[in-house]
Amino acid sequence: MKIALIGYGKMGKTIEEVAKKRDHEISQIIEDSGQLPSLLQNKPDVVIEFTQPDAVVNNLSFCIENGIPVITGTTGWLEKYDDIVSFCNEKNGTFLQSSNFSIGVNLFFELNEWLAKKMAKLNFSCSIEEIHHTEKKDSPSGTAIRLAEGIQNKNQQFRSWINEKSADHTKLGIISKRIENVPGTHTVSYSSQLESINIEHVAHNRSVFAEGAVLVSEWIKNKNGIFTMSDFINQQ
Repeated sequence: MKIALIGYGKMGKTIEEVAKKRDHEISQIIEDSGQLPSLLQNKPDVVIEFTQPDAVVNNLSFCIENGIPVITGTTGWLEKYDDIVSFCNEKNGTFLQSSNFSIGVNLFFELNEWLAKKMAKLNFSCSIEEIHHTEKKDSPSGTAIRLAEGIQNKNQQFRSWINEKSADHTKLGIISKRIENVPGTHTVSYSSQLESINIEHVAHNRSVFAEGAVLVSEWIKNKNGIFTMSDFINQQ
């Protein structure tokens, strides 16, 4: 399979290593928008996009416009997600976005919603903590936001989230920490005066995200439509 990479930072380089180990060809490496037309000279089967919030919409639009399946792990741009979905529908394209390609994290999302539904009936406070490496630019992480939204969907007590410890029972607090060389740790905590419940996902190596992205690329290459990691997980 031919995979093109848009973005060649640490994640792009790790994806390249994982893809080659799985006998895939890296057909192009795009490091700025001026190089996008090269994708048309040797069309890849799938594009994997990991760049910056100000670049992602243009990158995705180019791929969708030209009939190239594209997946992205870029975070911090989801206020424009519905626009990309509409464009993808209009062009009959193929697109998947995820804040986290770890298979374990996506199972963690499902566990989080199951637990949130159960805890909604009980008198427990809830909070989220996320820890990432010091180079991560967005805060809170896209994964922490996804966890918060999952809790809000199952527990109407929480009307919003805030990126700090919350004393307001209607606001779900997300505590963000940045520590050198931490790939990613997410903890959802429930507590009462009598007991506490914590669920946690710990990524031990950046490769877990890269491997997930490559597995999703293999799965999506001959599909058409707009997909999520839940689709991928549940169709295995």
